[in-house]
Amino acid sequence: MRLPNTPLTELQRGLRDDVRRWFPAGRVILGVDGIDGAGKSVFADSLAAVFAEDGSAVFRASMDDFHRPRAERYALGRRSPEGFYRDSYDEDTLRRVLIDPFRDAAHTSATTGFQLAAFDLARDAPVEARWVTGPADAVLIVDGIFLQRPSLEDCWDRTVWLDVPWAAAYARMAERDGIDPDPDAPSNARWRGGMQLYLDEVQPRDASSFIVDNADLMHPRRVRA
Repeated sequence: MRLPNTPLTELQRGLRDDVRRWFPAGRVILGVDGIDGAGKSVFADSLAAVFAEDGSAVFRASMDDFHRPRAERYALGRRSPEGFYRDSYDEDTLRRVLIDPFRDAAHTSATTGFQLAAFDLARDAPVEARWVTGPADAVLIVDGIFLQRPSLEDCWDRTVWLDVPWAAAYARMAERDGIDPDPDAPSNARWRGGMQLYLDEVQPRDASSFIVDNADLMHPRRVRA
């Protein structure tokens, strides 16, 4: 089904076409990265719809569904930026139940199952395993923070960095989550500090395949490929 023409869908069709020039067939994994509040989930959902528009089999996952248990996330303290950056996500489970089986199916059997979610953050508990399969030609789009850290960078065939100023991102999170809209507020130190560690250590903007200025959600702008 053809999607309505909007600035977002037009931009994402360009991204899709570029990805298809590199990967015309087989299994493809795309990461949508950015700071908290960059609009990653909405962008990734829309990008999945744009890929489906050309008949592709598309699967969606989020790092939010691969958290570690609370005790592990807060091992360095509830206010620790280092803990937020290093200990938030269960990368081993992400690889074991999603990334590896999704990718391996391209070399073994398309019936190999993979799991799109593993942890319920609200319940602080694993979710019931639900294994899905897909055709040999399929796209997996994963959104989340910290996607291009050294321990994960080999997971993605291509990455999109959503570029958003701190003030705009925290204004969105204030509306969505009820946090202080000031990025420098003490109550935001864990998240802001953890993201800054990532930015300083990895420089994900420069490492990304695509950069999209997403400050205006209705009118994103592609910066470069």
